[in-house]
Amino acid sequence: MLKIILGKGEDRRIRSGHPWVFSNEIRGLEGDSQPGRAAEIYDAGGGFVGTGYYNPRSLIAARLLSRERTDIDATAFFRERLEKALACRRELYPEMTTYRLVHGEGDFLPGLVVDRYGDHLAVQFLTCGMDVRRELVTTALVGILAPKGIIARNDVAVRGLEGLTETVELLYGEIPEIIEMEEHGLRFRVNLREGQKTGHFLDQKENHRLLERLAFSREVLDCFSYSGSWGVHAAAYGASRTTCLDISERAITLARENGELNGMADRMAFEAVDVFDRLRSLKTEGRSFDVIVLDPPAFVKSRKTLKEAEKGYLTINRRAMELLKPGGHLITCSCSYHMGRELFHDLLKTAAFQARREMRLVEVRSQAPDHPVLLAVPETEYLKCFVLQAV
Repeated sequence: MLKIILGKGEDRRIRSGHPWVFSNEIRGLEGDSQPGRAAEIYDAGGGFVGTGYYNPRSLIAARLLSRERTDIDATAFFRERLEKALACRRELYPEMTTYRLVHGEGDFLPGLVVDRYGDHLAVQFLTCGMDVRRELVTTALVGILAPKGIIARNDVAVRGLEGLTETVELLYGEIPEIIEMEEHGLRFRVNLREGQKTGHFLDQKENHRLLERLAFSREVLDCFSYSGSWGVHAAAYGASRTTCLDISERAITLARENGELNGMADRMAFEAVDVFDRLRSLKTEGRSFDVIVLDPPAFVKSRKTLKEAEKGYLTINRRAMELLKPGGHLITCSCSYHMGRELFHDLLKTAAFQARREMRLVEVRSQAPDHPVLLAVPETEYLKCFVLQAV
């Protein structure tokens, strides 16, 4: 097994609970150092730190899977970790079969994402160390859940940082073109092969419930609606009218189908438009709304693009605030880790100033608990959901 020796003092952050080893923290290597190789990590004095895997192509050169000596190339290791993750979800959601089963570092399986949609699983191998162990993961998943199909949604840019290509691959069984899932008694059509993320925004399921107290008898605007999960929830909770906006024709078609599937389409409108432009034209038309939801895709892919992304967040939030009726609510989200909570708060304050609106902060929320956050690993928390009210 590869032996990684850290520089002096470089073990402190890792011993405090963080699982990443950066390339500049490594003093030396002993053994085969090919990408994905299992490794034992030691401090500068020879003390054992943990077991993980190594990738010389990545800035994050090693990731810990255990603080003990263990065989991470055994199906039994993954079966044990996956069973613990499953037990956690069953405690959180005893009546549900759709949830995030594995949330990378949050479940002590860095580089692995597993979303369960009933009898079908969507998996992402985000690192080389997990990618070379895909058969072990697949075997463990089949043994535990006996799914009808497993698909690898590896069409994500972050794999490029690991020297991996972007692919979509059937790993086991069959995956229908469209499946149906249930959330809060509502049904949604999901495309596991081509949908955003792995097909549905499972991280927002607790936040969708916000509309139960905000949407009744009110006009709702759902921006960046994708498959219409916010909009369908708003209609189900009694909104008088819900308008879904998304630039993708395919997304709007799916949102309309989900509205029809739940008998809500007669109280919903769907527009395939550029959301930035449509927010501006709605103001020109003199339109206003009681509730506006902003749930855009991640504008920030890295720290290098943060400044540019700030402009995008500022623009859409300012324009949304301008469209709110007095007393109306804005539910605004960022799923970009690099857009921190304090930074997002300050950006919203600036947007309110520019919109000349007094905004009250009602609530700040995060991702659903099946996307667990480790205190020692801030990167496991990425979703910010601010609820504001125009006063």
